[in-house]
Amino acid sequence: MKLNCDLGEFANNNDAEIMPLIDMANIACGFHGSDPLTIKNTIKLAQQHQVIIGAHPSYPDKANFGRRSMQLSQAQLIATVQYQVAALQGLCAIENCQVDYVKPHGALYNDMMKNLVLFEDICRAIAQLNQAGKTPLALMIQSLPDSQAFATIAKQYQLRLYFEAFADRGYLANGLLVPRSDAGAMLTEPQAVVNRCQDLLNQQPLLSINQQPLALKIDTLCVHGDSPNALAMLKALRNAIKTHN
Repeated sequence: MKLNCDLGEFANNNDAEIMPLIDMANIACGFHGSDPLTIKNTIKLAQQHQVIIGAHPSYPDKANFGRRSMQLSQAQLIATVQYQVAALQGLCAIENCQVDYVKPHGALYNDMMKNLVLFEDICRAIAQLNQAGKTPLALMIQSLPDSQAFATIAKQYQLRLYFEAFADRGYLANGLLVPRSDAGAMLTEPQAVVNRCQDLLNQQPLLSINQQPLALKIDTLCVHGDSPNALAMLKALRNAIKTHN
């Protein structure tokens, strides 16, 4: 199981300590956090540790860290996503590396998982980038008990999907995340995160906040870089995965 983490979001960060522990880095593209120099330094750090690079675009909402839903037209949304991903691709090309996938951030990610029209617009944006580029981008989405509708749309746009689960977030019975404003939204104790990971490695279902088992296809496990105890969680997760393997 691959570990992924949202990085490059702040100029003052602990990314240098986190990067060696993960397999996939979701690098902020500037619209919810970060700046050009931080983005470039994060790319170099990922390259140094042979970490797969993903673009982490968001709504244009730096004031709210991309965690507020916005109503954009289809044309605005596609341009917003493409602008951010293309910027990261350009900086990666300068460093002789590449972007492998796209993982939307915050409210854009949550809205995508609740709205198939929005999801298709994001697929369209990435497909158009793929037509113009040499390396096809994949799309990372949240694994749900029933992801068939998402898989069908992605197939129409010839997109690979990475299905992810969240090591540090609470789940509702329908497989979506507990809103950050609600109790139980975040798991902050490293041992609780490790227990979840060990269950998944042993083919056990992930449990919702009310202890309902969720059968999920999982390619990668996410820890948010700005979560409390993120570094300790990732160290514990990396050790658990190494021990299991």
